[in-house]
Amino acid sequence: MYTTVHTSLIRQSKALALLCELLEEEYQTLLGHDTDAVVALEFAIQELIRQLAVEKATVIKALAGLRVMEYANALSQPEGDALLDLLTVIDKAEQGVSRQATRNSQLSLALLDQSSRTLQALTSQAMPPKAETYGRRGGMRVRAHPEAALISGRL
Repeated sequence: MYTTVHTSLIRQSKALALLCELLEEEYQTLLGHDTDAVVALEFAIQELIRQLAVEKATVIKALAGLRVMEYANALSQPEGDALLDLLTVIDKAEQGVSRQATRNSQLSLALLDQSSRTLQALTSQAMPPKAETYGRRGGMRVRAHPEAALISGRL
C-alpha cells in the first residue's frame, strides 16, 4: 500500500508542476491573443486535471478513507517523512496552480469585457440613430410627420 500511495503522490507532484507550466504558457498565449493556441492548451489542461483527479481517487481508495497525513504518521520514520515531504511539495504546487489559474481567469474576463465593449461601441456607431430613420419605401426620411397629413382643409 505504501508503494501505491508513494508513487501516486509522486505522479501528482509532477502533474501539478506540469499544470503550473501549462497555465503560465496559457497566460502568455492569452496576452498574445492567439485563440487557437489557447483552446489547444485548455484541452491539455483539462485532461491533466482529469488525470490528477484519478490519481487522488486512487490514493483515497488505497487508504480507505484514511488521510495521508495520518497514514504517514503511522509509518516508520523514513517512509512517513517521504510522504510528508511529498505532501508539502503537492500543497505548494496546488497553491501555485491556484494563483496562476486565478490570474488566467482574471485576464480572460478582462479580455472578454474589452471585446464586449469594443463590439458595443462599433455596433452603436453602425446602427442608425433612430428606429424610424428608414421609411416604408426604403428611402431615408428627412423628418417624421407627427401631424395628420392625409386630410387637410376645412369641412
